[in-house]
Amino acid sequence: MAKSKQPHFWYVLHARSRCENNLHYCLGKRELESFLPKIRVPSKRKDRKLMIQKPLFPGYTFVRTNLDRYEHYCIVKSAGFVRIIGNRLGPLTVPREAVDSLKIIVETGLPIVTGRRFRKKEHIMVVSGPFAGVTGYFSSYRGKGRVIVNIDALNQFASVEIEADEIEKVPEILR
Repeated sequence: MAKSKQPHFWYVLHARSRCENNLHYCLGKRELESFLPKIRVPSKRKDRKLMIQKPLFPGYTFVRTNLDRYEHYCIVKSAGFVRIIGNRLGPLTVPREAVDSLKIIVETGLPIVTGRRFRKKEHIMVVSGPFAGVTGYFSSYRGKGRVIVNIDALNQFASVEIEADEIEKVPEILR
């Protein structure tokens, strides 16, 4: 199929949990320009001292497209695709300069600190670790990478202290 002459913009795609690599690979096979920023981090497994490649933004990848029918179809049918990030007006574009900056940052290989800030009483879910699957409400930060989560049960609560990267905000759809 002939390529459209419409301008191409960068968009953010939400991928299924731990399927960012599959989505990035499928987009490449379909000849769409995509970018999955990765960083090297130490493995969390206690029995190994390896450095592994991990997505800089877990659950997301970037794609450059004009969103014509053919390219939109290719994106939607890619393995691991969930949705294109946007609002009620449609998909949101990412400035080319922002993607270029991310490429430069990732290529340096220097340590990158990322994170997300949770607001007090924000509905969250534990996605890994011994409390995986538990839902609750964010309470507070407790030092380096640790958070306190309140878990409601029987109109009483229990607080648990866990790693910040083990929790995610519960999407509005699931509330």
